[in-house]
Amino acid sequence: MEYTLVNKLEKEGDLSDSELKTLLETDEYDKALFESADRVRRARYGDAVYIRGLIEFTNYCKNNCYYCGIRRDNRCAERYRLTKEHILACCREGYALGFRTFVLQGGEDPYFTDERVCEIVSAIREAYPDCAITLSIGEKSKESYEKYFKAGANRYLLRHETANDAHYRTLHPAELSPEERKSCLYALKEIGYQVGSGFMVGSPGQTTENLIEDLRFLQKLSPDMIGIGPYITHAQTPFANEKSGTLEMTLRLVAVLRLMFPWALLPSTTALGTIHPEGRELGLKAGANVVMPNLSPSDVRALYTLYDNKIHSGAEAAQSVNDLRTRVQNAGYRVVVDAGHVKR
Repeated sequence: MEYTLVNKLEKEGDLSDSELKTLLETDEYDKALFESADRVRRARYGDAVYIRGLIEFTNYCKNNCYYCGIRRDNRCAERYRLTKEHILACCREGYALGFRTFVLQGGEDPYFTDERVCEIVSAIREAYPDCAITLSIGEKSKESYEKYFKAGANRYLLRHETANDAHYRTLHPAELSPEERKSCLYALKEIGYQVGSGFMVGSPGQTTENLIEDLRFLQKLSPDMIGIGPYITHAQTPFANEKSGTLEMTLRLVAVLRLMFPWALLPSTTALGTIHPEGRELGLKAGANVVMPNLSPSDVRALYTLYDNKIHSGAEAAQSVNDLRTRVQNAGYRVVVDAGHVKR
C-alpha cells in the first residue's frame, strides 16, 4: 500500500487531497517517500548541493508578527544594521570561499529605503557579475521590486507562511493580509524574478488541511524555490508557550514537495539544523538540494533571532565551509560552486 501511494505521487506529481492527508498523517510511508524523493532529486540535479551565502543585514522590523523574535514589540531584542561596506565585506569573504549566490535577508526595516537597497544591490552586481543576488526583505510595492530588479537583484524569497486566510490572520496583526502577501508573490513573478516561497510547518493552529492548501497554492504559483522549516517558538512573542513544529512532519513535507515540484530548489533550512543535530543532512536525504550557511559578521549572528536557540556557529558559519562540505559528503552528496539555476 505504502509504495502504491508514493509511486503515484512520484509518477504523476500529484495526489488528491484525501491521499495527501493519508500520506502526511502517518509515518508508515516515510521510508518509501524519502527514497522516492531522493531518486527524483538525483534524476534532476544529481548529487549537487548548492550553497547560498546568507547575509542577515538588519534585525529591525516594522511588523509585529506573533511568531517572530524580531517583531517590532520585542523590547528585549538587541537591534543592528549592517552598512553597505559591511555587506560588501561579507560578499568578498563569501566569494573567496566559493559562494556564487548571496542572499540579503532582513526585517522590513524602513531605514533601508529603495535608494539604499538599490545602492547595495548595484555595488554587489558590479563587483560580482557572475553571482546571483537574492533579496528576502518582505512585502514591497511592485515599483520597489522593479527598482531592485533593475539594480541587479534576480531572485526574491517571500514565504507565504500559510495559504489559509483565517490561519494567516491568527499569526499576523490586522494590518497584514494574506491577499497582499500573495499579490507580492505574483508581482515578483511578473517582473521576472526567480521566486521563492514556502511555509512554516507546525505553526500554532495549523491543520493537515492547511498544509494541503499550502501545497495547492504552490501549485498555482509554481515557484523556483520552496523554503519550509519547522515553526520554532520564541520566548519574547505571544506564542511563547506554543509547541514547535516537528522534524518528522517537516521532512515528510520536503519529500512531498520534491515529488510535486521536481525542478524546485529546496533548502535544508537552519531551522531543521536547530531542532536536530543532523537536521540538515536529513533534509538533504529527504529531497532538499540547497544549504544556506551564514556570511553575516560573527558579532551579529546571534542577534538575528527569528526563533529561540537558532544555530549560528560551527557548520552554520560560512567560514566552516570545509566542515559543511564534509557533512554534505557524509550524507551522500556534494557541494558545488555554482549559482545553481533551476532545472525546469
